[in-house]
Amino acid sequence: MNRAPIGIFDSGIGGLTVVKEIEKRLTFEDIIYFGDTARVPYGSKSDEIIKGFSLQNSLFLLKFNVKLIVIACNTASAVALDYLKSLFKVPIIGVIEPGVVSALNKSKTKRIGVIGTYSTINKNAYGRLLKERNQSAEIFSVPCPLFVPIAEEGIADEKFVDLIVEKYLSQLKDKNIDTLILGCTHYPILKKPIKKFIGENIELVDSAEETAKAVERILSINSIKNGEKAKGKTHFFISDIPYRFREMGSKFLGREISKVAAVHQDVFGNYYT
Repeated sequence: MNRAPIGIFDSGIGGLTVVKEIEKRLTFEDIIYFGDTARVPYGSKSDEIIKGFSLQNSLFLLKFNVKLIVIACNTASAVALDYLKSLFKVPIIGVIEPGVVSALNKSKTKRIGVIGTYSTINKNAYGRLLKERNQSAEIFSVPCPLFVPIAEEGIADEKFVDLIVEKYLSQLKDKNIDTLILGCTHYPILKKPIKKFIGENIELVDSAEETAKAVERILSINSIKNGEKAKGKTHFFISDIPYRFREMGSKFLGREISKVAAVHQDVFGNYYT
């Protein structure tokens, strides 16, 4: 058993959906969350810059002696996961592989849709891994850039959101998919309107939920679950406190965020509180 916390980092606040699912599944685990809100979005950056940011984020989390690191960002998962694994002994997991594994398990026809940001879709991280795992899989990818600001505004129930969902997802209507991967950690906020349009017969794969399941498996396999039976605590750190952060973050987390600490960088790019 291991009482050390789980470390989670994201380029902003979308990764709070991952925190939410881990809190739900692993009640007794402590969590350290770092959101790099000062440098979001990562999707427009070069691979080398994303690797550098991800390294700095990981080093910050390791100051808390975390026992596992979760990359709760699709872009960083696609670009920096293998790089970070080569540097550190601590287990590291991204959000892409858990979603891929779940989609292939759920899909009967292996006709799978993927929605995400422009960056995630252009990098084809889900498509490549789906094909690696099952060559017969047919993948249909659609970027849905407006879903992120809608999720951050917390307006998923507004009528105009249905029109935006229809605009993007109508491209998938004639593809006969039976499974749809929500390839962005913001998108679980929009499950209801997505399901309403795409149909009840289509399986939705929530990468945040699947990542939480994968974290639970890794902790069990490595015998590093927290043996204490006291409710875990989550500590939030961000590189900049944007306007309405607590309000937006609370929508993603499903509960109020009572305390957030800002961290800063020294001249070498290292974070300190």
